[in-house]
Amino acid sequence: MSRATQDKIAGTADPAPPDLGPAEGPDRSLSLLAHDLRSAMSDVIGGLRMIDRDALDGKVRAQLDRVRSSGEVLARLVEDLLDTHLDGAGAGPGHAPSNLHLGRFLKDLSSRWSGHAEAGQMGFAVTEAEGLPQVLSIDRIALERVLGNLIGNALKYARTEGATLAVDLRPGGELRFRVLDDGPGFSDAALAQLFQFAGRPQGSAQPGSGLGLYIAKHLADGLGGRLSITNREGGGAEATLLLPERAWSPARHVRAAPPRDGTAELTDLTGLKVLVAEDNETNQLLAAQMLETLGAEYRIADDGIEALNWLDREDFDLALIDIEMPRLDGIEVIRAIRGRQGPTAGMPLVALTAYVLKANRDAIYAAGANGIIAKPIMDIGVFSAALRAFGKRPGDEPPAEAPDPATPPLDPARIDALLDIAGPLQSSELLDRLIADLARSAARLATACAGADRAEARAASHVLISLSGAVGAAPLHHLVNAVNTASHAGDRAELARLGPLVAAETDRVLAPLHHRRQTIPEPQ
Repeated sequence: MSRATQDKIAGTADPAPPDLGPAEGPDRSLSLLAHDLRSAMSDVIGGLRMIDRDALDGKVRAQLDRVRSSGEVLARLVEDLLDTHLDGAGAGPGHAPSNLHLGRFLKDLSSRWSGHAEAGQMGFAVTEAEGLPQVLSIDRIALERVLGNLIGNALKYARTEGATLAVDLRPGGELRFRVLDDGPGFSDAALAQLFQFAGRPQGSAQPGSGLGLYIAKHLADGLGGRLSITNREGGGAEATLLLPERAWSPARHVRAAPPRDGTAELTDLTGLKVLVAEDNETNQLLAAQMLETLGAEYRIADDGIEALNWLDREDFDLALIDIEMPRLDGIEVIRAIRGRQGPTAGMPLVALTAYVLKANRDAIYAAGANGIIAKPIMDIGVFSAALRAFGKRPGDEPPAEAPDPATPPLDPARIDALLDIAGPLQSSELLDRLIADLARSAARLATACAGADRAEARAASHVLISLSGAVGAAPLHHLVNAVNTASHAGDRAELARLGPLVAAETDRVLAPLHHRRQTIPEPQ
């Protein structure tokens, strides 16, 4: 979220200028150009993602990773440049920090620069010391530009071994990034003019203007860090970026969580990257603050089109999608994502909506959502609990298995409550419908799983999720949610494995329901 957006929410921004309509002028021209730039970048990155990496040999795969990583960096820079001119708040020094998963960030750097080094028949490695923080609260673009300039400079002058980025945590919480190369090092004249604009000494035999180091120093200062460069004993250079804890610590930027009753632990979303598609600026700020507190990295999309553009540019683990949005509403966004090819089609999608009637829920689930969070979101405990089921990456927990036979298949108290609501005259009809719907939905789901019919499995699982929840059948509910996840991910083997488990567990649920039905007399 840009600083201008945050100022608007806080009420400190300048009054908005009057809407002058679609008049011609430089602002309108820039807006139209921004649309085309974003579209072109999305096409480039989307096309690169469609290439089957496994079909390529190692060298070509390394170059593909390099181009893709560089393309994503370019997309972020273009977005930041457009934000600077269109919104007046770019990601330069002082830009509001956001959560950044350090491991993922270093992996992206490695992908980009390893391919670059290999093209020059050199090497590039990233080494991570023990005890590094998992999450930084920092301006990603600025950090990426600092390290990118230092690494690019090192590879430009490196010889046979190439360059290394070494990351460690020093006493007192100081985070250190060191870029080392085996090149000729810096001359005395170059060291004397370090970090000056176009600071390359006149008459230098080395190529370049020195502008990269000037940019790196400017951005490092803006981050609250210190940048230094020295020559290494035995040859080569070392560039060091030091970030004190106050410059990167999430605790410095995150507000305290709202008071809770203490009965539930907050979900740790460290390492999770979340897309929030929401047009209301207040809701954007609320979601951003909660995700910050939970440790997630996030991006904000102001409407449905921007949400799809973000998915074209970057990978996400989870998307929170407002249903009422301009240009493209949430239902259309969910359908568009589910209609894609590749891993994005199977990502968890959670709808944000104030419309929670059955017809609304049915439409949202039919579009392909994994879950729904009701708005307004006022409590981080509720928000955290709602994300717990969807904020897990593959491998975070073991695959769903058949429940322990000793575990009750359903909650009798839930059935009692349903029958009390129905009343004596309708109790038998209610149980008859529940039994028929459960049996029919389970059979439909079993057929879909056996035939690896993803669309049918999704549709049947949505119905069975609702039914199992209604009767308090927690083990069945867990299995059917696993089917829903596998159907979105296109995991045919998992669908085939889960189908019989769901059928068997449904039989366990139906047995006590049949028994209860026999105890209810027919209405006179």
